[in-house]
Amino acid sequence: MGDRFPRARTAVVGSATFGVGEMPGYSALEIAANAVHLALADAGIGLPEVDGLFIALPDDLFGGLSLAQYLGIHPRFTDNNRAGGASFMSHLVTAVMMLDAGYLDCAVIAYGANQRSSGGKLSTPARPDRWDAPYAPMYPLSFYALAAARHMHQYGTTREQLAEVAVAARAWANTNPEAFAKGPLTIADCLAARMVSTPISVRDCCLVTDGGAALVLTRMDRARDCPQPPVPILGAAAATWYNSLSQADDVTTTAAAESGPRAMAMAGVTPADIDTVQLYDAFTINTILFLEDLGFCAKGEGGAFVSGGRIAPGGALAVNTNGGGLSCCHPGMYGMFAMTEAVRQMRGVAANQFQGAKVALAHGNGGTLSAQATVIFGNADTV
Repeated sequence: MGDRFPRARTAVVGSATFGVGEMPGYSALEIAANAVHLALADAGIGLPEVDGLFIALPDDLFGGLSLAQYLGIHPRFTDNNRAGGASFMSHLVTAVMMLDAGYLDCAVIAYGANQRSSGGKLSTPARPDRWDAPYAPMYPLSFYALAAARHMHQYGTTREQLAEVAVAARAWANTNPEAFAKGPLTIADCLAARMVSTPISVRDCCLVTDGGAALVLTRMDRARDCPQPPVPILGAAAATWYNSLSQADDVTTTAAAESGPRAMAMAGVTPADIDTVQLYDAFTINTILFLEDLGFCAKGEGGAFVSGGRIAPGGALAVNTNGGGLSCCHPGMYGMFAMTEAVRQMRGVAANQFQGAKVALAHGNGGTLSAQATVIFGNADTV
C-alpha cells in the first residue's frame, strides 16, 4: 500500500514554548506541562477536551502516564514513542491519522527538559550498542564526527563549510529574543574553537539548554473556529534505517532521503515550493546532510550550498530562522522547536518572519542520524 495522508484535514491550532534557555527549579515534567497550558490557551481549548497525549520526556520512560496524571486528565490514547529528536514529528503522524479517523478530537504533542539547570550537560538514556562500545565512542558526538569526516573525504567538504552553518544559525539567533546564544560569531572563531571529536569542534555542537514546547492539533472543521489561524498539516512521513550509524550502508546519506520525498509527495510540493526550512541541527554536519537528502541540493554539494551566507538572513534559503539547536535552544531534543518555529512562520508571527511564506518544512533527527521524520506545514493559501 502507498501513503494515504489526509492532506490539510487536520491543523495545528495551538502552539507555545516555555522556559527556553534556563528555567531553574522546574523539572522536565513541569516545563512540559507549562508549555501544554500555554498552547491550549493559545488554541482556546480547555484541558478536559484533550483526548490524545503525545510526549517523550528525557528522564521518564512513562512520560505519557506521568503527564496525564500531572495535568489531571484521562486521555483516550497516550503515545510515548521514543525515536530521539524525530519522536515528535512521528507523534504528529500518529495524531493526524487518529484525528482524521475520528478516534481523537484534540491531540497535544509536548516536550520538556531541564538539562542546563540540572547539570549543564547533554544527557540521554541511550548508549552505544554492544558492537560499538569497545571503541569507547562519545555518544552521540563520535558518530556525527564519523559522518562529517566521511563527507569531507568523499565530497571535499571543508571545516569552513561546516562553520558556515554555525555562523548562519547565530545570525538568525541574534535577532530572535528567545534565542539563548547571541553575539558575534565568525568562520575564524569556529575554526579556532576547541576540537572535541575530529572534525567536530565546540562550535559545531548544539547548545545544552532548558526548555519545553507544545502543539495542539484538531480537525480542520473545528480548527476554523479557534482564535488563531489554523496551520494545516499538508504531509508528514517518518523513516528508520538503523539505530547505530556504524550499521549504515553509507554514513553520508540518511533516512531523510526517504521521509522527505514521501512527505512532500503527500503535500503536493517540491523543495522549490518550500519557503522556510527548520532542520534538527544538533551538529553542523546535520544541516548539510539534510539539505542534500531532502532535495535542496545534490548529494555532496551541501557544503558549497551553505557557503557565502546562503542559509543566513538575506540568503537564498531561510534555514533555522530561530537560530536552531546551534544557537536558539537544545534541551536534550530539538524536534518540537523545529515544529513550533515552522508554525510561527506559517502564522506570520516569527521573530525572523519570512514575508509571504506559505509552506514550511520541519525535519527531526533521532539517534545517530538513525530515525528521520519530516512534516510539511501550510497556511490558508495552500488549502
